[in-house]
Amino acid sequence: MPSTKVASAGLQPGAGGIAWQSVQTTGFTAVASRGYPLNTTSSAFTVTFPASATAGDTIVLVDYAGTFSTNNLTVNPNGLKIQTQTGNRIFNTNRLALTFTFIDSTQGWELSSGYLEGTDPFYIPPYSIDFLVVAGGGSGNLANGGGGGAGGYRTSTQTVNSGTAITVTVGDGGASVTTLSSQANNGSDSSISGSGLTTITSTGGGGGGSSPGLSNPGRNGGSGGGAVYNNTSGFGSGNTPSTSPSQGNNGGQAGSSAPSYGGGGGGGANAVGGNGTNNIGGTGGAGTASSITGSSVTRAGGGGGSSQDTAIGTGGAGGGGNGGHNSPGGTPGNGTANTGGGGGGAEGQPASGSGGKGVVILSVPTASYSGTTTGSPTVTTSGANTIMQFNGSGSYTA
Repeated sequence: MPSTKVASAGLQPGAGGIAWQSVQTTGFTAVASRGYPLNTTSSAFTVTFPASATAGDTIVLVDYAGTFSTNNLTVNPNGLKIQTQTGNRIFNTNRLALTFTFIDSTQGWELSSGYLEGTDPFYIPPYSIDFLVVAGGGSGNLANGGGGGAGGYRTSTQTVNSGTAITVTVGDGGASVTTLSSQANNGSDSSISGSGLTTITSTGGGGGGSSPGLSNPGRNGGSGGGAVYNNTSGFGSGNTPSTSPSQGNNGGQAGSSAPSYGGGGGGGANAVGGNGTNNIGGTGGAGTASSITGSSVTRAGGGGGSSQDTAIGTGGAGGGGNGGHNSPGGTPGNGTANTGGGGGGAEGQPASGSGGKGVVILSVPTASYSGTTTGSPTVTTSGANTIMQFNGSGSYTA
């Protein structure tokens, strides 16, 4: 079979319709139907592919001096894809002669020759991922009930190697309480884990306290549940188990004697739950704001405490549900889904507010984003980063 030979600029297209160019030593934008000898002896550089392409377009790149392993070659798909992925691709193996053929907008540029089938010629250096891990919020409770605590709120930045499988678990919110004999329900934990990573677990929010005759104080959790009326010390403890920085705060106290019928507010990621007072439910503790998605969003607010009057405890900023009341009968609010907000406490209603489901968010450099996920996260971009928001459990492979 005839072979394509590297030649100087100005020659007519050779085998396969490829016109060979002179040796390149710095970054440039490639043109379809051309072959480029690349000399990275002096420094690494980037070849940028065309911003638009037609099926069948071909580009050939050759390691002219056998120096890709010393000074890597980066290929930028320039808004298109390389083998279904939008990020830059790096080559660090010497003596590669790579032929890229454009298929369509879904597959992008495919390597049609120059590497062994079944092997991965791309090199992706370790890169940092920002994580936000919010657990499910706790439910509120009945009978002058306290608000549910927000799910634990934790962040982390870690360096990962290409190919690392990151398991994402998103915790559910605590289910609504419907019988007086029941203790309020804590939310479920959220977490991220993977080989070489420090596992980050955020603890589900604590459920709110209920009627003191039932001995159901607010429960401990990422943030604690609010106390029931006439019980100043029956709030749940936040940051349980303890993490540094803290993942949450305590629930609020309740009034010390009748007619102090306001239940305590659930703790939030950024503040202790408000105390219940005479006929006024405690406000849920405020959540914490993050701009990991590119815009500021507050999550993990505590649920509001209930009241015998209309002066309910409002849910904490960041998805906490409002408390219910008994005059004439206000329904407690649920924690907002995928914020980890606590549910509102109830008084005179058949059910308390449920906790909001948690969320896990990953932000990776777009140039390194692999596109390999399970669990159908919502994928967006902001600046130079690609953001994956997991509203349910799944995974990302770096």
